[in-house]
Amino acid sequence: MSKAKSTGPVLIELDDGADTLGPDRAPPIPEPDAEMPQGGAMQATISGAARPPSRLGRAFWALALGLLGAAVSVAAWDFALNLIDRVPILGYLVAAMGIALLGIAVLLGLREMAGFVRLGRLDALNRAAVGALAGADLVQARGVVDRLQALYATRDETRWGQERLKERAPEQFDAEALIGLAESELLAPLDALARREVETAARQVATVTALVPLALADVIGALVANLRMIRRVAEIYGGRAGVLGSWRLARAVMAHLVATGAVAVGDDLISSVAGGGLVSKLSRRFGEGVVNGALTARVGVATIEVCRPLPFVRLRRPSVTGLVKRALTGLFAQG
Repeated sequence: MSKAKSTGPVLIELDDGADTLGPDRAPPIPEPDAEMPQGGAMQATISGAARPPSRLGRAFWALALGLLGAAVSVAAWDFALNLIDRVPILGYLVAAMGIALLGIAVLLGLREMAGFVRLGRLDALNRAAVGALAGADLVQARGVVDRLQALYATRDETRWGQERLKERAPEQFDAEALIGLAESELLAPLDALARREVETAARQVATVTALVPLALADVIGALVANLRMIRRVAEIYGGRAGVLGSWRLARAVMAHLVATGAVAVGDDLISSVAGGGLVSKLSRRFGEGVVNGALTARVGVATIEVCRPLPFVRLRRPSVTGLVKRALTGLFAQG
C-alpha cells in the first residue's frame, strides 16, 4: 500500500536569528565626513614653522642675499655718479636719498636688535624666578621682583598693582610668597589681555577655516593670525620685537609644541571643545574650524608661557578648553 502524497504547503525552518538579516538591518557604511577633523591648516602651520632650516638652505640664502645686496649697491653707486656727471643737482638729490635709505636700514637693524634684547630680558627674568623658587632664595626673589617692577614701571595696567606690591612686599619672608604676590599684582591684568588676544586669534582661524573654501586660504589665514597673536602677546608682556624677533619667537613656540606633542588631536580635545557629538552634527568644514581654533589656543597658551616673565605660581595657567569656549561662543550654533 503506497503512502499518500501531502498536498499542503512546504515549510522550511530557518536558523535562529535568521529573521534579523536583511538590507534594512545592515550596518551603515562609514562616510568620510564622519571622521574626526584633524585641523589640517594648523597642523601644516605648526609643522612648517617648527621645521629648522637646513645648513645648505641657510648658506644658499646668505650667499644669494649677499650677492644681491652687492649688485644693488654697485648699481646704485654707478647710477648716482653718472647722474651727478650729467645733471649735478638731480644726482646729488638721488645720492642724498640713497644715504637716507641706508640710514633707515641701520635704524631698522637697531630696532631688531632691541627686540631681541627685550625678549632676552623676559627669558632671563623667568629663569631667575624659577631658580629662586627652586632654591627658596628670598634674596634672589627680591631681586627678581625689583627687576619686574622696573620693567612695568611705566605701564598703566600695572599702576595700581605697583602700589599694592610696594606696600605688601616687605611683609613677605618667603620666596614663593613674594613671587606669587608680584605675579598676582603685576601680571594678572596682563594675563587677561593676553588671553583676549588668544581668543581673538582662535576665533579668526576658526572662521576662516569654516567659511573660506579655498585650498590654501585656511593655511595662510592660520599662519598670519598666529604670527600676529604671538607678536601681540610678546608686546603685552614687554617683549615687543621686530619682524625677525617675532619670527624667531614663533619658531621657538612651534618647536615647543611639536616637542611636547601638543599638536595631536584626540577625543579629549574634540569632546572638551565641541561638546561630545557636536562635531558629527556639523559639516566637515565647521569641524575643521573648531579644531583649528583649538590648536590656535594651544599655540597661544604656549606663547604666554614663553613670553611671561614669571612662571605660574599663584595664578592659574590658562585652559585651552576655556579659551576656545569663550572664543567660539555663538560662532558655531548647536544643532
